[in-house]
Amino acid sequence: MLATDEDILAKAQEWREAGKAVAIATVVSTWGSAPRPVGSHLVIDEDGNFLGSVSGGCVEGAVVTEAMDVIETTKPKMLEFGVADETAWKVGLSCGGTIKVYVEKVD
Repeated sequence: MLATDEDILAKAQEWREAGKAVAIATVVSTWGSAPRPVGSHLVIDEDGNFLGSVSGGCVEGAVVTEAMDVIETTKPKMLEFGVADETAWKVGLSCGGTIKVYVEKVD
């Protein structure tokens, strides 16, 4: 069962109130087939704990890794994942679509 937006935002608030640094990842665009729609969220704390979903599988792991960097540097990132010949063996979407995910630190 996927977490609701309310669950995800409540967890972000809980982590912030506990003194943890937090980032939120949001699907901002999709093209073709994509596992999660625009507006889907994933919240990540400084320890790598997360709640929500922006895609699943390897993409989710890559977003968590990038979020840890965003937490450390405080610089937001726009990430893009898709399937292309040159990236077929790297992180990508097996469904053949493309997604863009914006990751920012929550203050």
